[in-house]
Amino acid sequence: WMGGGVAGAIKKAGGEEIEIEAMKKGPVPVGEVAITDAGALDAKNIIHAVVMGQDLKTNEEYIRNATRNTIKAADDIPVQSLALPAFGTGVGHFPAEQCSKIMVEESVEGLLSAKNLLQVKIVLKDAGIYEIFRQALERKFSRK
Repeated sequence: WMGGGVAGAIKKAGGEEIEIEAMKKGPVPVGEVAITDAGALDAKNIIHAVVMGQDLKTNEEYIRNATRNTIKAADDIPVQSLALPAFGTGVGHFPAEQCSKIMVEESVEGLLSAKNLLQVKIVLKDAGIYEIFRQALERKFSRK
């Protein structure tokens, strides 16, 4: 199950025990999350957000729900800092422009209502996607 994309990278770096624990918590509906230990990774937990169905496709609703539910889960654990990938833009082929708008909106809203979470980092794999997310953040906070 954790074979490709971010999930595959987590399994490779953190160990197969992460996948074994995650499988015991499934099936998890698309848009929802499961929490596991972080294995060999330098983190307390992994919040596994399901952003694609069996067909490996995603959409705005799945990404919005996954972002919202991941932020809520992090706040509930509780942690102060959370790192997220650009949901659905790799294996799911979801447009980075749409993803950035959704994830910036949900991150800001989630942080405003959080009791414990202080920081959401969106970790991006290349300069092009970084620029798209930077522009989305700038648009969110620009004064018109």
